[in-house]
Amino acid sequence: MEVGLVQLLRAVWIAGTLSIIIASLPTSRLSSFRAAMLGFAKRGKIMNSSSNKFTVPQRCFLHFYSVAVVWTTFLVVTTWIYASRMAPIASAPFIFSTITSYLIGGSHIFSSHESPSTQFQHSYVVWRAVFLLLLMEVQVLRRLFETIYVFSYSPSARMHIFGYLTGFFFYTAVPLSMCCDLAPGIYKFTANQVTDFIVKSKNQMPAVEFAFSRFVGPFVNLGWPQWLGAAIFFWGWMHQCRCHAILGLIRAHSKQLDKYAIPHGDWFEIVSSPHYFSEIVIYAGLLVASGGANLTIWLLFCFVVANLAFAAAETQRWYFQKFEDYPRSRFAIIPFIF
Repeated sequence: MEVGLVQLLRAVWIAGTLSIIIASLPTSRLSSFRAAMLGFAKRGKIMNSSSNKFTVPQRCFLHFYSVAVVWTTFLVVTTWIYASRMAPIASAPFIFSTITSYLIGGSHIFSSHESPSTQFQHSYVVWRAVFLLLLMEVQVLRRLFETIYVFSYSPSARMHIFGYLTGFFFYTAVPLSMCCDLAPGIYKFTANQVTDFIVKSKNQMPAVEFAFSRFVGPFVNLGWPQWLGAAIFFWGWMHQCRCHAILGLIRAHSKQLDKYAIPHGDWFEIVSSPHYFSEIVIYAGLLVASGGANLTIWLLFCFVVANLAFAAAETQRWYFQKFEDYPRSRFAIIPFIF
């Protein structure tokens, strides 16, 4: 089961990335494929308002963000409970004997050191997964809030049904990619807990005692990659919040005047799609926080970069066609690169 799930996720991220790369190749032989990919990617202002075939209203973003919150919360809770039961806090002597390993974050691609015990390694991996899922929870909760309270989608704003379904898959697969290596163990543990509850009934189940140190204490023992990754994550998170606020105001204003305006402020002064760039920063933070040892998260990151770069290039083309005075010094998505 473990190999099947991990390999499936990796295959999907590879297939998605390769499809985007192929569609981006400058050859006329791929024009039909490129047009199809662009049709799937377009939404909102850059989609032709007269083209409503196989499309849904853009406000349907609410659907897969709602699913993302429910699914990610479920994974956070089950993984956290599994971690507290199966990967408890180490004893004091063990902590002192492994302080160097704590400082470097255990065994991962950024370090040549090995963890001193299998027990520590397992505990580290499990609690790192909980940490990644918590960061993802912060992201999807904010996106859900923005969809409801920040963005003012025009009734004419639409997106392709393929993009709509892709959103459901993406926000299901991303949290799962954060803990896919542990998924079989977590599934068996959760299934056993549910079975015990049903068989023994609530009255016969042992009382659950909440110990703060047991549920939260292990985060203190995470290494520097996790906290550096969290810092990068929140740096991108805050900028995306600001950029979405700017876009939200423009959308509300454009509905009143029936005219779209050029965004200004924050990273909009550097790139045309700073909300996409900040999304890349967010996933870069998750990659660093993972320790760089999880190939699935590397492939996820590559897909995010390829997908957002593809969409950003089309957005910039729309800006250039829409506004004669659009700042030509702005890059599409990555400052000073693209």
